[in-house]
Parts: sequence; C-alpha cells; structure tokens
Amino acid sequence: MQKHTFQNPVLAGFYPDPSVIRVNEDYYLAASSFVYFPGIPIFHSRDLVHWEQIGHGISRPEQIDYKNCEASLGLWAPTLRFHEGTYYIINTFVSEGREKRRDNFIITAKDPAGPWSQAHFIKGADGIDPSLFWDEDGRMWYTGNYISSPAAYEGHHGIYLCEINPETFQFQGQRKIIWDGAQTGSHYLEAPHLYYENGYYYLIAAEGGTFAEHSVVMARCRTVDGDYEFCPRNPILTHRHLSREHEISVTGHADIVKTQNGEWWMTLLGVRPYRDGHFNLGRETFLVPVRWDADGWLRVDNENGLVNTQERLPDLPHVPKTPAFLSDSFESECLSFIWNSIHPCPAHYFSLAKRPGYLRLFLQPQVLHEICTPAFIGRRQQHSRFQIQTAMEFSPASEYEEAGTALVQDDRYHYTFTVSLQDGQPVIRVISTKDSVRTILAAQSIRGGRRLYLTVSADTGGYHFYYGYAPSQMIPVFTGADPVLLSSVTNAGFTGTYLGMYVSSNGAESENYADFDWFLYEPW
Repeated sequence: MQKHTFQNPVLAGFYPDPSVIRVNEDYYLAASSFVYFPGIPIFHSRDLVHWEQIGHGISRPEQIDYKNCEASLGLWAPTLRFHEGTYYIINTFVSEGREKRRDNFIITAKDPAGPWSQAHFIKGADGIDPSLFWDEDGRMWYTGNYISSPAAYEGHHGIYLCEINPETFQFQGQRKIIWDGAQTGSHYLEAPHLYYENGYYYLIAAEGGTFAEHSVVMARCRTVDGDYEFCPRNPILTHRHLSREHEISVTGHADIVKTQNGEWWMTLLGVRPYRDGHFNLGRETFLVPVRWDADGWLRVDNENGLVNTQERLPDLPHVPKTPAFLSDSFESECLSFIWNSIHPCPAHYFSLAKRPGYLRLFLQPQVLHEICTPAFIGRRQQHSRFQIQTAMEFSPASEYEEAGTALVQDDRYHYTFTVSLQDGQPVIRVISTKDSVRTILAAQSIRGGRRLYLTVSADTGGYHFYYGYAPSQMIPVFTGADPVLLSSVTNAGFTGTYLGMYVSSNGAESENYADFDWFLYEPW
C-alpha cells in the first residue's frame, strides 16, 4: 500500500537555497554550492518528493573564476527559471569577503541537464540572491538584495527591482527599491522571488539572517514596480520561536511552484540540529504545502503551520527516483555527480584512467588547512549516523607525504585520517584542525604494504576512526571525536560537512599518488 506521507528533508545534506520550477509535468530544482566544484547541482522530479540529480549549472572551470575563495564564499543562492524554451540560472559569485565583492551573472541552457552557457555578468547588479521574472507583456525583471548605505541598523538590507534586457542581460531603465528593510524592521532582507497571481505581483523574501532567526516574508502590489504592501501575518513561515534543538530549525529562503493539478508547494531550507543547536549536515531542502488564503496571502497548508518531518504527499503521480548507489567503485570514465572538489580541481590532480577501476589521486603541495585547491575529492554528509570506508593503496616515500580520508567543514575546521611516515616507519594519524590550529589526536604504527582499509563512523558520541588490513577488520585509532568541530555554527559557515579522499605532499614536490579502489557511504 502506498504511503500518504513523505519524509522531510526531500534533499538530505548540504543542498541549501532551493529554487524550483515546473515545466509541463517535470520539476527542476537548483541549490547553492559555494566553493565546491562542479557547482549549482540541478535535480529533476515528477512528484516533488523524489529528486534525482541530472547535472550542474557550473561544470567547466572556464565558466567562472572561483578566485581561491574560502569555503563560505563562491556560488551563493541560485534562482532557476524557464521562459519560452530556455532555462535560466541567475546567481551571485561572492569573493573578497561576505559583504565585499558580489558579481551577479546569468547562465542559460536548452536542457536543464546542460551544458550551460558561459556566465553573462550583469553590470551594476550589486547585492545577493538575484531572481528573474517575466511579466505578461514579455518584459524581463531582475530582483535582488542590496545593503543599505548608510545603514540605519546592523542588517539593514532591502530588495530592489530593475528591468533587464533579454538579449544583453544588462539593466535597462532605473532600478527601484521595492522593499526597504527599515519599513518593516527587517534584518538581512534577502532571497526575493516575484510571482503574479490573483491580480497581484507577489514578492516572497527571507529575513532574519541564515541561522536561528531565519524566516519567510512576503509583500504584494497591483503593479510590478509600484508600492508594495506587506503581509500583516509576516513571517508567513518561521521556526524562530521554537527551541534551537527542535527537530527542524533555521527555516527560510523559499521558492514556490504550482502543480499541474492546482496545488501550491514551497521549497525552502532548514537544518536538523543536535546539541545546543549545532548542525553538521548543512542547510537542507524541505518541502511544505501552501495555499492562497481568503485574504489573498499565502499560508502554510497544514495543521501547525510548520515544516514537519512527516508531511502529506502532493497530489501527483508517485514516481520513485531511480535507485542510486551510495558507494562508488570508480568504474566509470568520469566522476559521478556526488563528488566535488574544493574549487575546480585541475585535471592532473586525479585520474580514473591510469588504473581502471580506481580513483588515483596525485600528491600535491597544497594542504587542506590553507585556502587553496587541495587534492581532495569528497561528498556531502547526509545523515547524522553513517559509516564510510575506502580501500586505499599508498606507499609514502617521505614524512611529507600523506594520504587517506578527510572530514571537512572548511580549511580552519576539519579532521584528517591519513597514512604517512614517522622515523621511516608507516604510521596512521587522526589530526584535528580547530580554528586553524592542528592537533594530533592519535597516531599508531602500522604494517608496511600498500593496501589499507580506512573506516569512519558517526553517531551521537561523535566521529570514530578505524583501520584494518581487511574490510571487516576495525582497529580503533581514535573514537569520540567532537562533532561540534564540523558544525556550521562553529565557524558561522554556510556549507555542510564533506567526507572524502585526501592526499598531500605538504609543500614539497612529489610524483607519488594514492589509489582508491572504492568508497562506501552507508547510513545507519
């Protein structure tokens, strides 16, 4: 018997700022990716619940310059839209600091799976979270956030509107402020999206910042560039009044979509916290039903007005996604969509062809504890309880060389679990990097020989590190590593934890490499 509910989040792990569209009976969704490459993951669904990744908006290094940004900069919130046979993504690339340089651009494609075009940068488009809207007269409009100057208070931001040329993707005409945050006492007003419904232009936005005060707010106007009135029930969705340890927190940054059967649904981000409001999985994608109330404003269409772990299914055909393996045996000619590098990874960093059936990572001087492009290939942590294991073949030639696995929040906060040499003998170490200070938590001598099995598990007690000479052998190196080290709250970061394979020659030149036969990710 088919269930009548689904489980939130619909995209587990670090997939924040979801933007959703419907094209006939197909739904597409794009999410933020910050400094990870390929960037802007794109998903497809037929029922809004089961999502399958089909590509990336940024998949070629030449599309955009990542500028060696730190982890929480880079590609911020994208908006995905469709108009007259073309798919559009408008996005902000943030660099030189969170409120410093913000370059807004548009990429296009005829197929949402790609390939996507080079970036068309919009001159004069400041702020973050841009969105596109086509009016019934064919005019193309840009909405975006701006930082008020001078600011009346900390977080005094607003939303502006400007027409955009559909051929050149440049502003035309004058930009107009349509929501000054001071009008409503809003802090960090951002994430605007425009819609036309019931004779009104509706503006949905986020305010309160991206942590515990996050929320969804809205305004409306009879004309697209007129004076907007604000919903008297703002925020229309928030969990800010709940405990920071409520099962879902930090809800906000929403987009809405109308189904072919007339229902309305909202995608938005949220987190699943644990102790003291910490969360390691990053901001995830959730789904809630909404409806237009009698007063013409949106409301969440369930009993408690919240984002729930169990929610009723959309009135759509149940179409399960194609089963996907959580493990990778590296048998393909290219890496699967689950894998990312920190910044675009140069081609000479890795190979799937040098030894078929293995991922070969070549040792590089770059290190994980600096802002750079390290030899790291990782995937998102998507569950609070999980186990990863990889079969690695590596023979260190010097004490500078290391290879193994890494659990990454950013360059300042991570764990590495690697094999190296100490006094000429092989050793395996667990090292924590906390606020850029590296500490050896444990070190053990190991037998010589190339093949080793590295295992990391996680539960309420923290992260646990094991090795073995066979897949089933679990020799503990360090258990109970503090999970708070990898919490997004610890570094006030926007990314979630990544788990993957890492090699380095720690500043020295090397021709060595490590081969990884497979990588297992298994939720508990």
